[in-house]
Amino acid sequence: MKQRIITAVIAAAVFLPIVIFGGWPFIAMVYLIASVALYEALKMKQIKLFSVPGILSLLLLWIFLIPDQYSGFLKEIDYTKLELFFLGVLLFLTYTVITKNRFTFEEVAFSIMSTLYVGLGFYFFIETREASLTFVFYSLFIIWATDSGAYFIGRAIGKHKLWPEISPNKTTEGFFGGIVSALVVAVLFSMFGDMKVPTLILLMATAFLSVFGQVGDLVESALKRHYNVKDSGNILPGHGGMLDRFDSLLFVWPLIHLFHLL
Repeated sequence: MKQRIITAVIAAAVFLPIVIFGGWPFIAMVYLIASVALYEALKMKQIKLFSVPGILSLLLLWIFLIPDQYSGFLKEIDYTKLELFFLGVLLFLTYTVITKNRFTFEEVAFSIMSTLYVGLGFYFFIETREASLTFVFYSLFIIWATDSGAYFIGRAIGKHKLWPEISPNKTTEGFFGGIVSALVVAVLFSMFGDMKVPTLILLMATAFLSVFGQVGDLVESALKRHYNVKDSGNILPGHGGMLDRFDSLLFVWPLIHLFHLL
């Protein structure tokens, strides 16, 4: 626990000022975090980052992450992100032929899905920061509250396993405790933050975001269990890897936009 706290304090001291400052330093930090997260995902499938499929995945991720306000150069070369992504898919499939199926269709699918999984969430992190710093902190705090509430309430009164085949330590009581904790945070943001969203709508959205945040956690747990991996990485002592820390938020940031909260 001591190591987790020390790591969390140091990470927050680096992460939060850059988030607040925004601009290119923030975008560069997101690119770095997303690249590490992609490396962790590919490593589970034993796909090396410094290989043809690894580098191709990384390039597709970087293209995917380009913020809307900086994507003008794509129009100048008369391409869209979608067209470039399709080109990447074709190159992946071509690589299966070049390697005589040593790199398989299944590995192509895993590489592309990993890129989308990581890229979608972190792209919307950038777009959320561009739209509203308040909503960035709202997303961070409701997920931190969900995680903490689920952990402590689960330990205190948890008796019924939520999904033991995927994550044996999670309980149903903790699941609902996490939602309640997130709602408390949402009430505080509604009272003291410049949210510009009716309180009832914000509370309803928060409940859904808390649920899907926990689903995001379970999705990564299922991925790790399938590949027999304890943590996605060890870059954050006591916390695991970047995917371990951002798995819930990878679901939450896109949903903030899909729910039209901004």
